[in-house]
Amino acid sequence: MPLRLNPTFRDALAGADRPLAGMWVCSGSALVAEICAGAGLDWLLIDMEHSPNGLESVLAQLQAVGAYPVSPVVRVPIGDVVTLKQVLDLGAQNILVPMVSSAAEAEELVAAVRYPPRGRRGVGSALARSARWNRVDDYLAHADDHVSLFVQIETVAGVDAAAAIAAVDGIDGVFVGPSDLAASMGLLGQQTHPDVAAAVTRAFDGVRAAGKPAGVNAFDPAAARAYLDAGAAFVLVGADVALLARGSERLAADFGAGGTQTRTSY
Repeated sequence: MPLRLNPTFRDALAGADRPLAGMWVCSGSALVAEICAGAGLDWLLIDMEHSPNGLESVLAQLQAVGAYPVSPVVRVPIGDVVTLKQVLDLGAQNILVPMVSSAAEAEELVAAVRYPPRGRRGVGSALARSARWNRVDDYLAHADDHVSLFVQIETVAGVDAAAAIAAVDGIDGVFVGPSDLAASMGLLGQQTHPDVAAAVTRAFDGVRAAGKPAGVNAFDPAAARAYLDAGAAFVLVGADVALLARGSERLAADFGAGGTQTRTSY
């Protein structure tokens, strides 16, 4: 029976009449991913770079969120051909690659996610979830329609090259990471510093001049709103692990040792 794949995040952005808001999924838990998928957000970022995620846990999370109206994006730990091939074969349709600072790097990534002759992605769709084990008609011929590729700018060099990176054919959008950008500017841990915010918006200008959508990570609500006002088309405004950490801390402050609430015997 022929099967249809979901639209890509590229398609979701193109069809949106407002910026798309999402959150990080870093726990490695398919259950947590499913809870987040049903929350009403537009997209989820399943992270392999700074989280305990491998191929098996990413697969489980993609399966868990697949029934929900949300776009899952997988951030790979590195943009090498083998990693990208494996993650694509899992059925990830939307890829984010970190630490991209030049158009040449972006061109290499485009080649890595496309089949020959346009690229060098390995052909294994008959054995893989990407084509639902050959249940998606003409998957190989239309694979580019089923995959969207985003890159992450996280350095001063990347900001300087933002327009050239975004202009690469096959790059569907650029996501700016203020934390590593702050570090590259000598402002480690100061991602809301005015100079960092100015660099982020400068990257936005370059990306948008190339006709591509720009996104950003912004846990601070004021920063998120400022970036939306500056033209961000997609934002990440929280993370599963951060929400759990801060929520459990509030419970401890209210009811734990030193809390102000009256203790009750059960």
